[in-house]
Amino acid sequence: MPRPAVTIDEQDLERALLRKSVGALSDGRHACTDCGRTPLVGETLYRFGAGSPVCELCRPLRRDEPLESERVRHSEYGNAVRVRRV
Repeated sequence: MPRPAVTIDEQDLERALLRKSVGALSDGRHACTDCGRTPLVGETLYRFGAGSPVCELCRPLRRDEPLESERVRHSEYGNAVRVRRV
């Protein structure tokens, strides 16, 4: 017995693709533990006790010194093609 063909509305398809792409983008991003915002490229992220990243805006709210700091890089950092002169 053949199954009926499932039709999908164009707007439903657009919404599903948008949700999927936003979810994929948010998976690999850094986020501040305190405020939840995504730091901008070039901003410094500070790491405290349990490796929790804190942005530059929330850093003054912490009393202790950070264990390490790292600069937020562009998503394609390290993947660029470089010309080598021989």
